[in-house]
Amino acid sequence: MLTQIKGLHHVTSMAADARTNNQFFTHVLGLRRVKKTVNFDSPDVYHLYYGDETGAPGTVMTYFPFPDMGSGRPGTGEVGTTVFSVPEGSLGFWSDRLSKRGVTGLKAEETFGEKRLNFAGSDGDGFALVEVREDNRPVWTANGVGEDHAIRGFHSVAMRLRDEGATAELLKFMGYETFEAGDGVTRFIMPGSNGAGIVDLETMPNIQHGLQGAGSVHHVAFSVENREKQLEVRKALMDTGYRVTPVIDRDYFWAIYFRTPGGVLFEIATNEPGFDRDEDTAHLGEALKLPQQHKHLRPILEQHLQKLEG
Repeated sequence: MLTQIKGLHHVTSMAADARTNNQFFTHVLGLRRVKKTVNFDSPDVYHLYYGDETGAPGTVMTYFPFPDMGSGRPGTGEVGTTVFSVPEGSLGFWSDRLSKRGVTGLKAEETFGEKRLNFAGSDGDGFALVEVREDNRPVWTANGVGEDHAIRGFHSVAMRLRDEGATAELLKFMGYETFEAGDGVTRFIMPGSNGAGIVDLETMPNIQHGLQGAGSVHHVAFSVENREKQLEVRKALMDTGYRVTPVIDRDYFWAIYFRTPGGVLFEIATNEPGFDRDEDTAHLGEALKLPQQHKHLRPILEQHLQKLEG
């Protein structure tokens, strides 16, 4: 069993409009845009990052907003719901705030003894807020969201699978422990996590496989401290039979990827070097930052990319 993984690092999804996406995460959810850069493989498309003040691992939602992208088809083989942690007693505030801002899919419920508010993102993404009594992670407060209500980071992700068996075994190998099961959902918890240590597996044997598009999660990333720990994880996964990519430099972390038995794309990402490697913390997410191989495209990209504000 691995001991290097410490919970979620980030979740990356796709959207159809960059400005709408930016508005939703900064002005509706009150998160900070911690990086404005571009897709490594398609530099004419943004890669936007939202999180807490520093973009700490376990807090960051990232997006590839492909202009006018068609909507995804929800189904199995993907992350269906991304869940954020909020303080105990704050769901009334969030229900009122989201309703006033025209957010759809609002539904209050209780799962695994936790109060929860489900809602849809601007592309129909599956999201939820869960009240957590003692989540002392530092927060970003802006756009009318104070410290008593602000999102602390991720609580969990829920994956929709036809059969959870092999993925459950993978999570146990990664260091997760079975917590509880009921109504077709099995919860796994990471002991000693970074605060974002829960994964739910939803078994849906009769649901069709999902098709990715706007509103779909592209991949979910798990956190390791550094490159040394990452290489240890990579070797262990490969020794177990997984096909894992070489280490890829993503500027703000190093990444490896592999496909899970249930079809979900997993990433193992390092906590280093962080989002302040090319911007002062006070000004994260303000300037357009380009990977080295795309810096020569700056004049073109600054004209082509959609303005996020205004």
